Amino acid sequence: MKKPQASGRGLLSCLDQFRGLAPDPHQKAPDQPSCDAWRRSVAGWHSVSHDGPGPTVVIRDGGSAVEQHEGRASRQADDGWWSGRLHELWRVAENAQDVTGLADSLYDMLLRMPGVLAVVGTRWSGGLLHYLRSVTVAEPMPSLVEIERNYDESGESGAPGAPDGDPTVTVHEVSELDGALPHVQVLTAAGTRSLAGCAVPLGQGGWASFMVGTADRDAIDVTLRTRLKQVAEVAMVADGRITARRADEVRQVSDAFLAEASLQMDSSLDVESTVQRVARTAVPAVAEGCVLHLCLPEGLKSVSFAHVDASDQQWLGKVAEDAWLTEALRQVLGSGQALALTGDGLRGGPFGPASSGAGRAVRAISVNPLKARGRVLGTLTFLYHRAVVAEGASQFLAGLADRAALAIDSSTLYEQRRRHVVSLQRHLLPRELPRIPGITLSSAYEVGDVSLDVGGDFYDAVPGAQGGVTLLLGDVCGRGAAAAALTGLARHTLRTLLEDGSTPEHALERLNQALVRESTSRFVTALVAVLVPDGEGFRARYWSAGHPAPLMRRADGIVEELVAHGDLLGVLEDIEYGSGSVRLAPGDALVMFTDGVTEARAADGMFFESRLRDEVARQGAGGAQGFAERLAKAVVEFRATGADDIAVLVARAESIG
Repeated sequence: MKKPQASGRGLLSCLDQFRGLAPDPHQKAPDQPSCDAWRRSVAGWHSVSHDGPGPTVVIRDGGSAVEQHEGRASRQADDGWWSGRLHELWRVAENAQDVTGLADSLYDMLLRMPGVLAVVGTRWSGGLLHYLRSVTVAEPMPSLVEIERNYDESGESGAPGAPDGDPTVTVHEVSELDGALPHVQVLTAAGTRSLAGCAVPLGQGGWASFMVGTADRDAIDVTLRTRLKQVAEVAMVADGRITARRADEVRQVSDAFLAEASLQMDSSLDVESTVQRVARTAVPAVAEGCVLHLCLPEGLKSVSFAHVDASDQQWLGKVAEDAWLTEALRQVLGSGQALALTGDGLRGGPFGPASSGAGRAVRAISVNPLKARGRVLGTLTFLYHRAVVAEGASQFLAGLADRAALAIDSSTLYEQRRRHVVSLQRHLLPRELPRIPGITLSSAYEVGDVSLDVGGDFYDAVPGAQGGVTLLLGDVCGRGAAAAALTGLARHTLRTLLEDGSTPEHALERLNQALVRESTSRFVTALVAVLVPDGEGFRARYWSAGHPAPLMRRADGIVEELVAHGDLLGVLEDIEYGSGSVRLAPGDALVMFTDGVTEARAADGMFFESRLRDEVARQGAGGAQGFAERLAKAVVEFRATGADDIAVLVARAESIG
């Protein structure tokens, strides 16, 4: 810094120069204005320059024209410098991830203004002061102090109010402000007597203030006030962009999470598995704890819970039935509206600083109703260790609750339908098979279609009047209510006629006539076998109406196909049946099945029909009891595709006497 060469106006400018801050040689910023060229070209002039903006001090031995010209040039250079720095600030703002990213450039610009001794910034939420940032001529390195103190509740006056509208610059004497406030203390320590302040609103309900302190009020001229407002506006606009960008990012993340959560929760149609997935999906992605309650016939019950800390799982299970929490849940169920509780709202319950155990860490809870298809199913409760529930999370939580409710309702309806189908299917099949002397009967039925429509396969066994048994097995084309109706008609028609003494041919003829009269588009296949005692074994005669041929497994493991062709039932008025007869010695087994067995297909495209004989031989070696079940299980394990039901009926001859 050059030594002043004159007094008067030159000394005043020299003070301005002293208050300025020399530029950082490492900082990439537009060139600072300089009047060195003027000083070199004007003889007889003595000048004092400084490295910041502002007029160059010019000492003239006589005359004023050159002085006025140099003053105008200096102001133009100062304006150019400020414009360049302001443009650079906008560029920083464009890429900033947070408004604090502007701090270094913004504070440096203001500190280089003539007469400025200190620049202080504060970040507020209402009366809560989060932090203070400052730079001074004496301490040009930025200082950041975390405060997190609520001055509205501290009893100390003077906390600035939140801005209302566009940024406005106000001027104050430091001595008139509350000395207990941190920013006032910094300004006082820097030797400032006056300050210009400008407050700007920020996202999420917060706001910030920027203050420049000077040694006297005269230094706060129009230029300083204008430039303070300009940088404040840059900060406000940048924060608006950042807030919008963050909101968009949060929205994208939320949408992606909700989509993934839907996939996870919809991946199972089992009620218990679904409710467990809901809790596991939410923790810890959404909150530290989650409890799911359902409205069951016995009342509101906790059915699933999860906590980020495994050691707190047992505690959460007990808290889920707490009376205080139950009352909050009933409030949500009654209103149908979500509820969020923090601070005083947690008093009296098992959560918050006043509680004991793991509940002390909980700072907020949210409860959302589970509503699907016009019904309230229960509640979804989240426990947070954060100070407050994040602003804007209500819509996200409502979306998550809606998806959870739909998944739970879908699995519940599926389970109800499954029980109904099982009950209906049970009534379409015999409750149990009869016990026939000399014959061991076994049966199996496996549902193949995950749609849970009732299948059309059926079987039955009718004891003979003089010993023996008549076996019947059939398959109605298709599935669903229409197929179930025809299944009931076919089974009960055949059984009733056979019990009344009709021959199998007559029983099949009567069934065909009944189906033709119904004018149904569905056909039926059927297989009837009559086993009568014959010495130590049995004589079997069978009739087929378009049904897959049965197999005979001999006691030594050899498997034979009993070929019998015939017409389908329900298609033509006059039909022919294929028939045949065979003798069963002790240990021989007659194996009857539907086409769900032969048409089961493996992942490589192979049909089970190609290995059916081998499996009959293998599974029959395991004994008479459970023969049919073992064969059906082998089909299910083999099957990768194929949605047809499987029905198997096996009669094995045993020694008589």
